[in-house]
Amino acid sequence: MSYDWIAALVSIATLIALTWAGRFLAFRIPSLQHMRELNREADRVKLSRKRFAEAVKINNKAGLVTNLVFYVAILPFCVSLESIPLWQHALHIAGILLIFDFFYYLTHRFLFHGPPLKKVHALHHQARTPTYVDALYVHPVETVIGLSLFLLSIPLVAVLSGGPLNAFSVAIATLIFTQVNTINHTYVNLPYFPFKTIDYVTGVHAAHHIDMNHGNFATLTMLYDWLFGTYEKPVSRAAP
Repeated sequence: MSYDWIAALVSIATLIALTWAGRFLAFRIPSLQHMRELNREADRVKLSRKRFAEAVKINNKAGLVTNLVFYVAILPFCVSLESIPLWQHALHIAGILLIFDFFYYLTHRFLFHGPPLKKVHALHHQARTPTYVDALYVHPVETVIGLSLFLLSIPLVAVLSGGPLNAFSVAIATLIFTQVNTINHTYVNLPYFPFKTIDYVTGVHAAHHIDMNHGNFATLTMLYDWLFGTYEKPVSRAAP
């Protein structure tokens, strides 16, 4: 596989554009706009605490460095602008997400909730009723590990596929990864159509945050929790 920096830039630009467009459109909906304001209000209180704000800042730096290393040194070897059929787009996107979620499930369950890194993960579990900013209130060691698991799923799928992945497939997979991980922690109370799925996603992760003895270790789908017997039903989110 050759170093295709143009394809890598296209993938990054597509991710940024889709993220911006999605947020712009989503928050034109009054119900979602209201939920955002509730989260922002709760987040301002949390960020007013110096220790909390510093932890978020350090975590953001760790994530930025991890991303920069990957996007400069690895991603250009894994992507191309070669056209592929839609079924291949879907297959590659699903492959990246399912492989990541499998390894994250194992890491979360046995490292972050096991003796090796339980104290590291305990920082994040201080959030018993998470809101938007709690997705960033994570120890930098955990951030590097979790983010690396996702990013390295991209070259793994490329190797398994026998060549570079389409840049747009990688952008969409990354968009799903980033947004679901954020939505997991966001306070949402919209148990009606068409927002029931979002409400379910946040409720499932809220069950995990009750304490460090609860399940729901996967982050994108509950597939592996169902398979390995660690699934727990969603709980109602307390107001932030």
